[in-house]
Amino acid sequence: MKTVKTVGMKKAKDIIAKYQSERSSLIAILQDVQEAYRYLPKEVLVYISMEMYIPLTKVYEVATFYNAFSFKPRGRYLIELCAGTACHVKGGFNLLGKLERDLNIACGETTEDGAFTLEQVRCLGCCSLAPVVRIDDNVHAYLTQDKIPGILRNYRKQGRKSA
Repeated sequence: MKTVKTVGMKKAKDIIAKYQSERSSLIAILQDVQEAYRYLPKEVLVYISMEMYIPLTKVYEVATFYNAFSFKPRGRYLIELCAGTACHVKGGFNLLGKLERDLNIACGETTEDGAFTLEQVRCLGCCSLAPVVRIDDNVHAYLTQDKIPGILRNYRKQGRKSA
């Protein structure tokens, strides 16, 4: 079995300690793990199960129920394209193809450099701003295909600064 680096497991230990191993905090713990690792590593889920005395099947049951959780590593930036009715009607369906071409990946994949993961979501709740894309916590409203290269370029520049 492949193990998470000791430094990486320390994050998981700290997250569990933050919630005082409270079983009712499982979702919050998984959210924090997702944020810390950019996905839910199998080894960390096993560790959570053992440390919190929660059956591993229960941990997986919760983790698989919510679409926000991922079992595959995500890129530094998560691009969520809204596929809701308002975004679709206002041309959002054209944005997916443009993002896939510009990133050279299909929806659900991560770029080779680990910078971006592209996902489609049912609704971002920003219907009056349609079509929209959310990149991490930033909503890009009234999006057109022409704006996409500049937006991606800005995130790539940010990523180089923080690397």
